[in-house]
Amino acid sequence: MKKILSGVTIECAGGDIAGQKDVTAVVNAANAQLKTGGGVAGALHRAAGPELEKECATLAPIEPGKAVITGGHNLPNRYVIHCLGPVYGKDKPEEKLLADCYQNALQLADENKIESIAFPSLSTGAFGFPMDDAAEIAFRTIKEVIPELKEVKLIRFVLRGANAIEVHEQAMEKVFGQ
Repeated sequence: MKKILSGVTIECAGGDIAGQKDVTAVVNAANAQLKTGGGVAGALHRAAGPELEKECATLAPIEPGKAVITGGHNLPNRYVIHCLGPVYGKDKPEEKLLADCYQNALQLADENKIESIAFPSLSTGAFGFPMDDAAEIAFRTIKEVIPELKEVKLIRFVLRGANAIEVHEQAMEKVFGQ
């Protein structure tokens, strides 16, 4: 599914975040220390190689809602933008912190002249954020930020499984309309 808003394409796709060859930057659902972990962080770190963790060590720790940028190393992407999403029920206010992740990542992308970016569903895995709420927050934030973007032309959500795709497509419809 695709939506176009102010010249920016927003889309949902299934697949592997570490295999997005046609985007300039991928977003890592990072931990505070920016180390290899499970899920998205593990997949990106494994694909990028050990140099990513070395570069990340100079930027850690980060706070929930914050984003930092590194090179892509062995990934097919020029950059990785690392976001620390909130742990649901622990980091407050979790809705604002999650929105801050998307806003800060998109601002970093724009500042670095990144035209295309791929996001996972931030905070919905081990951090426990309900996916339907998280998807709606993501798309509402994107809708608010798009008018400020000068460089970003493609925002892709790379999702694992049919349910995740369906949840995100429903949130897109709710936020952007038919």
